[in-house]
Amino acid sequence: MKKIVPFALVVFVTTTSFILTKKVVKNLTQEEGILEKVANAHGFQNWGNVKEIKFTFNVDRDTSHFERTWIWKPRTNDITAITPGKTLTYNWADMDSVAYKTNGGFINDKFWLLAPFQLQWDADNVTHEHILVSEAPISKKPMQKLTIAYGSEGGYTPGDAYDFYFGEDYIIREWVFRKANQKEPSLITSFETYEETKGLKVATMHQTGDGSFKLYFTGLEVK
Repeated sequence: MKKIVPFALVVFVTTTSFILTKKVVKNLTQEEGILEKVANAHGFQNWGNVKEIKFTFNVDRDTSHFERTWIWKPRTNDITAITPGKTLTYNWADMDSVAYKTNGGFINDKFWLLAPFQLQWDADNVTHEHILVSEAPISKKPMQKLTIAYGSEGGYTPGDAYDFYFGEDYIIREWVFRKANQKEPSLITSFETYEETKGLKVATMHQTGDGSFKLYFTGLEVK
């Protein structure tokens, strides 16, 4: 998509208070570890073996298309951004204003690609609730629901919330993005077309129920 601005998602932020609602799992011992269960179902336990990951982030909306490619070396946090006619390499430890702005796109695209892993990476920076049975927004099937909410300060887009829907295998099938933790959904998409590589299980397609918006990944390479 040449002129769209991709949805900016969350980064590392500070948590605030959290209130459990009715059908929430009330046994804290039972609920403890749900973030890890979902992350591990997608191969998080293998992340330590990853030296480099490359992917192209694509967005199709109606007849418009947008794409950009990233190369990330997680052990050193060296990042290369590749867009038509421009390549920029930077490191998280030393970012100028251009790198900082570019990094906002990387944080967004990485979150879409590795959302299940963010549950572990951000475990100390989010509040969460786990509901055993809830209706998934697209398929209308009964699934488990995990909601995470970020604090109202810090990061590129503080205060956002996400509802993940999954079955007994803990593999995410749908999610809801709620900007600033508002009640109404900002975006609802599927998690589908899973691809396994180097022990990582990644959803490479996300689309709305009517298919008018598609966010997907191509050229996925893991070393």
